[in-house]
Amino acid sequence: MQVHLIDGTYELFRYHFALPSHITGDGQEVGATRGVAGSMLMLLEEGATHVGIATDHIIPSFRNELYEPYKDGSGIEEELKSQFPLVEELLVALGFVVFPMIEFEADDALGAAAEIAAADDRVERVLICTPDKDLGQCVGGKVFQLDRRKGLVSGVDEVREKFGVPPESIADYLGLVGDTADGFPGLAGWGAKSAAAVLARYGHLEDIPPDPADWDVTVRGAAKLGATLREQFNDALLFRLIATIRTEAPTIENVDELRWTGPRPELAEVAARLDAGSLVERADRLAAKLA
Repeated sequence: MQVHLIDGTYELFRYHFALPSHITGDGQEVGATRGVAGSMLMLLEEGATHVGIATDHIIPSFRNELYEPYKDGSGIEEELKSQFPLVEELLVALGFVVFPMIEFEADDALGAAAEIAAADDRVERVLICTPDKDLGQCVGGKVFQLDRRKGLVSGVDEVREKFGVPPESIADYLGLVGDTADGFPGLAGWGAKSAAAVLARYGHLEDIPPDPADWDVTVRGAAKLGATLREQFNDALLFRLIATIRTEAPTIENVDELRWTGPRPELAEVAARLDAGSLVERADRLAAKLA
């Protein structure tokens, strides 16, 4: 058994910027919603059987309480923002299991569901479908990361090759270099190369010697970097906490919940309202193969 876990929020953004606008008769933009739904059916057509889709039901999360500048959705254009509830409604009608996050984020749901799925002896591989670097920390064992757009599957070796650190150090790495997409800056002067060099040797923030004279790796500007880390160590810990996937996010209890068994009765009505009638035939055709 193979499990696909989809970052629905990422997919919605991707299709919003990749597809032309499509406005319904009542003035609602639905282009990205239709694109995501079609992509999920394509996943089934390609052979997927167990699929879970995580979404950000609301953009703010517990991380905004930890760090006020953290992303809050204020810059998202209304044509995209208005589709968040629509894509959830359409995906559920299509018969997919959706994890709509409120306190947590979609990334947390992906990590939580991956942990549950990987613990099942029947599961051979779990694919977290997103290019988001945060999810690299969840890779290992049966869990892989899949960039569907590029067709790239990343395991432990690929994560280490890309970032210079193993999955277990990804959150520490982000604590140093920051993540502009999520709205936290990291520490001044710490870039990808310096963070990778130090963390490849020491693993976690707490294990980096306070005095760079004690570092047994060569890093350009080590004295200044060490001073910054000492002075802003609590900031680094905060940023690491923000970057850490919370696997207690509510998702599923059993991997069997993720098996796609066909569309729900309300699909025709929902699809008609969203000008997505062509999806009904595709979903019915897939369901017929299950009979």
